[in-house]
Amino acid sequence: MGADAQTDKAGKQGKKKAKNKKSSVASEVFSWILTMAAAVALALVLKNFVIINAEVPTGSMENTIMPGDDLLGFRLAYLNSKPKRGDIIIFKFPDDETQKYVKRVIGLPGDTVTIDDGKVYINDSTEPLEEDYLKEDWVKVAGPYVYQVPEDSYFVMGDNRNDSYDSRYWTNTFVKKDKIIGKALFIYYPWKHMGKLE
Repeated sequence: MGADAQTDKAGKQGKKKAKNKKSSVASEVFSWILTMAAAVALALVLKNFVIINAEVPTGSMENTIMPGDDLLGFRLAYLNSKPKRGDIIIFKFPDDETQKYVKRVIGLPGDTVTIDDGKVYINDSTEPLEEDYLKEDWVKVAGPYVYQVPEDSYFVMGDNRNDSYDSRYWTNTFVKKDKIIGKALFIYYPWKHMGKLE
């Protein structure tokens, strides 16, 4: 084989290697873009359909949730079940649905909730609801106050009963089930408050 033929062959091999290298780089870049797109899509799906992030700006849920606490909720918690008494829920505020509120479920659909002398009574019970999560004793106000909870709706209150704007005071008293965004599960920030919500 002549020198010219060898040079030509070496040139072709060099071009082939360069082409393969470019193809490999392009493939790697495409793979990286695909991975990033999948990660973003997964994050969006989780944020919009599975997990909800919320911050509680007031002291209405003290001492369970402190002002400024960031928490995570589960959007699918009530997909095949209903909220239970005592659940902490994230929902669209009935008087202004652009706002998210966090409160505790007290009255279930069909319940009669009676508030008297700083205690809550459900239906015909003569024993007050046991609420060991309350921040402090209520400041006693004139009563009794009676609320009849409609079907597919819930009566909610904050754990800090002396300083909570909740079902007792709203124009639209009850939270409808289809306005519940999810169940609050976990405080993740600040670290000193981190923990499961109950």
